[in-house]
Amino acid sequence: MKISNPLFLSLTTMNFFQSILFPFLYNNKAKQLGMWLIWLWGFILIGVSFYATQLMPLPFSFKGQILLDGPTITIFTAPRPFVGSIGERQALAVRSWLGLSPDITVVLFSQQPSVFSFAELFSPRVSVDPNIDFTFLGTPFFHSIVARSKASSSDVSIVIDPDTILLPDFIQTMKHAHKLDHDWLLFSSSKSVSHFPFHLDADGKHWLQDDGSRVKTRKDFVSQDWKWNLCDGKMLIAWNNGDLPLHKGVLPPFLYGKGLHNRWLINEALLSDFRFVFDASWSISNLNLNDLDQDFNRTSEDFLGLATGKRFWEVTGNSNLAMLYGSLYFHEQNFSNIFRLFQCGGDYLFVNSAKMVVYPLRYKGSLSLRKQVMSKSTREKKTLECVDTIRSTKGANDCSVEDYWTVSTPISLPLSLDILLSLRADKNKTVVLAVVGYSYKEMLMSWVCRLNHLQISNFLVCALDDNIYDFSILQGLPVFKYANLETKISFDNCHFGTECFQKVTKVKSRIVLQILKLGYNVLMSDVDIYWFKNPLPLLSSFGPAVLVAQSDEYKLTGPINLPRRLNSGFYYAYSDVTTIAALEKVVKHAANSNLSEQPSFYDTLCGEGGYNRIDDSRCLEPQTNVTVQFLDRDLFPNGAYKDLWQESNVKEACLMKGCFIIHNNWISGRRKKLERQVPSGLWEYDMSTRMCLQTWHKTKVVYF
Repeated sequence: MKISNPLFLSLTTMNFFQSILFPFLYNNKAKQLGMWLIWLWGFILIGVSFYATQLMPLPFSFKGQILLDGPTITIFTAPRPFVGSIGERQALAVRSWLGLSPDITVVLFSQQPSVFSFAELFSPRVSVDPNIDFTFLGTPFFHSIVARSKASSSDVSIVIDPDTILLPDFIQTMKHAHKLDHDWLLFSSSKSVSHFPFHLDADGKHWLQDDGSRVKTRKDFVSQDWKWNLCDGKMLIAWNNGDLPLHKGVLPPFLYGKGLHNRWLINEALLSDFRFVFDASWSISNLNLNDLDQDFNRTSEDFLGLATGKRFWEVTGNSNLAMLYGSLYFHEQNFSNIFRLFQCGGDYLFVNSAKMVVYPLRYKGSLSLRKQVMSKSTREKKTLECVDTIRSTKGANDCSVEDYWTVSTPISLPLSLDILLSLRADKNKTVVLAVVGYSYKEMLMSWVCRLNHLQISNFLVCALDDNIYDFSILQGLPVFKYANLETKISFDNCHFGTECFQKVTKVKSRIVLQILKLGYNVLMSDVDIYWFKNPLPLLSSFGPAVLVAQSDEYKLTGPINLPRRLNSGFYYAYSDVTTIAALEKVVKHAANSNLSEQPSFYDTLCGEGGYNRIDDSRCLEPQTNVTVQFLDRDLFPNGAYKDLWQESNVKEACLMKGCFIIHNNWISGRRKKLERQVPSGLWEYDMSTRMCLQTWHKTKVVYF
């Protein structure tokens, strides 16, 4: 929404102004007098402009008189665990929000038990939503937070830092903003507070000083020690839940709290011009309880930041995303040329100090006694003082993110395979492994989202190329790179039977063997497999020295372990001496074969022609004494079994059989796999927004 400006100085007025004062500037003795005249003339023009606004319509209208009852407001935040001093600060912040109005509810994005316990104390007004996207280390995604917040049914959605205190003027500002007859987005920079000598009473409604006396006015909170940086500080962002989007395009997968995401969103909202965007930093008092330990520090002893959250690659990732997507890097908006909502002498004003524009807000009925009794001249004088305050505030007129940009370098996760295994393995020292190239990034993410929905967190991703490695890091996945791949991965021509497929499959068994030797059990799973439920308890029950694998047999009757019917895209291997020895034989056989690794699995373990078969579903490798157990196809169907993929409702058909998984194989090519799987409903990811699909999701799935 572009706001026309009835208060701009006309060219004629400026020419007259210059013709009168210009001669003074050539006379050194008169120069000082000329400057004083310029200053005086500027104040006169502001006063005249302010008077003119009483007679001119506002460029935005209001829905009517502001009522005592305000809009329903949902505040969204992503807290850290409620423990220690961090938990105390966050608890104080949440209580400050709840005490503002009974119309406020709070949603905490977290998967931490302490957050659930805290929310129970304030239920039902405080709830926990774990169903957004997080990285494998627990950092929430900003784009997922915003999407979930936009899906709220409340009148106003707020995204705020979890240890930011709100003071009572927040509610009044929200009431005024809610009356704008146009969709809007506001932001408010926080003041940084290192010492906050106040606390809430037992009811959470009144602020008390250390001596127990009640804080009566906003001025009682004012302190010279509080630092306000409009550029670097944390922000509150709010919008009404109207019909218009916040901005054009798609919000990149920024990591929350790792820099630039707030500025990116505001910049795009301003450029998109869908909503009226304004700065409410002067009308909303929000105080961020500063924690110096949170500051990003590359010299920290905890360089990887696994404990403290100082993860440098996350900050670099946000910087790279802001440079690649949107216009912040190329066309940053000038914050000095934005409207600011200002509370001045009891009035609320929209001020554009750079353009010398003031719009006082007038309503039927009065919200302030001061507004009723203040004389016109006094109000105008007060307005001029307020405008000058904005103009003189550091950072108000020059707020650039230029210093935030880092050199765009390839991002990397500084975690070795050993560290990732120790972080991700479950209590039985088991990991689920996916080995994938960039061409299958959509399927990788759908697979990951499904495992997340099943609360299966012990998975790892082995990247076969640089593109999928970078993509996986930005998606917050526990990824490591296979460094010895000797061929490039074709985007659309790496399916069954191709040379690319043969080389890729041989990598899988090598990686599995490497992890087994490190002492971890492995469930190898291709990413074109949809999981209905967790198969690990069943698969691990077969015990050591048993390799459990999916059968690729499509015939409905007869043995399921006939030659070349072992599917190496889904198998479970224990980390024991005999299984490791058997996998070494498979890897050695595959290295000397012109085929994929799949025939090597069968020929090595079940014997060429199947001479090591001991019944219709098992083989016994005689040298290592490892048993190969082929899985029940009703529970672990392949892509050709009983034509399940041709069912009108694949999910229902599989669930009726009690399926643990279904494999999207026996079909050639990436595109054909997607065309079969996505419409079936066995899909969990939206590539257009780079988010896992949730029950609250409102976007249409795009996968090509």
